[in-house]
Amino acid sequence: MLVVAAIGGNALLQRGQALTAENQRVNVTVAAHALARIVQAGHQLVITHGNGPQIGLLALEGAAYDPTQIYPLDVLGAKTDGMIGYIIEQELENALDHERAVATLLTQIVVDAEDPAFQNPTKFIGPVYDREEAETLARAAGWSIAQDGDKWRRVVPSPAPQEIPDIRVIKLLLDQDVIVICGGGGGIPVLRRPDGSLIGIEAVIDKDAASGLLARELGADALLLLTDVDAVYRDFGTENQTRIASLTPDEAFALDLPAGSMGPKMLAAAMFAAYGGLAGIGRLDQATDILDGHAGTLVNPIAQDAEG
Repeated sequence: MLVVAAIGGNALLQRGQALTAENQRVNVTVAAHALARIVQAGHQLVITHGNGPQIGLLALEGAAYDPTQIYPLDVLGAKTDGMIGYIIEQELENALDHERAVATLLTQIVVDAEDPAFQNPTKFIGPVYDREEAETLARAAGWSIAQDGDKWRRVVPSPAPQEIPDIRVIKLLLDQDVIVICGGGGGIPVLRRPDGSLIGIEAVIDKDAASGLLARELGADALLLLTDVDAVYRDFGTENQTRIASLTPDEAFALDLPAGSMGPKMLAAAMFAAYGGLAGIGRLDQATDILDGHAGTLVNPIAQDAEG
């Protein structure tokens, strides 16, 4: 079975943790052992990951160096993909006792220049701030900001992914039984010019949307959207919350979930399952149990045990 596993930002940095190399290494080591179990169960594996805090930190470092010469988000995305991919690659190789080849690929993803997201920035990146501090930074750097829980963060455009030009390279690696880490942070956003050439664009693509597109273009058997929550719930956070064990794609599309958390995951899962694959949402440490149908929330063409 070919599995695309999208690991959330919590696998790299838990909310409230300092964005240090040591903290990220510790978290990735835990994640790598969970991912290794997918491989040890006999599956091929492609890994995607988030990069929100890391790309925000690099943007801050660039602004501190010279606010007039800030690197564009596509370049910062490529930097974070290399940094994070290196740590995941190394720790996964260690977890597998170096018995399998692992490769990290910087992955370009084409977006549409006319996407309305460019007029409505919504994607959170970087650390959280108190409102006053966020507003001060926004004025100085020309940012857009928005509230994230009881804090504030920078927001940037998040256009929908359209095409993965590097898909043929990923397929070549999979043909050689290589575990591939790609599409980090939703991939590096690029535009296709009229002559067919590519150029980077100031944006950050949603990781879950990009992971779903990747899984569909690869013809994957399963898409796992792995986070720190064990499943999707109805009436989440209330005394009446109920775990959703299984859904059809149509039922999944009909759910009204928060855009800042489970909404994008459920949309990506529903779109993938509509193509005939198995999509699962749940905790990283339960990845193999989700594949076996014993944990998480599954989106199938035909749902069973809808709630539990």
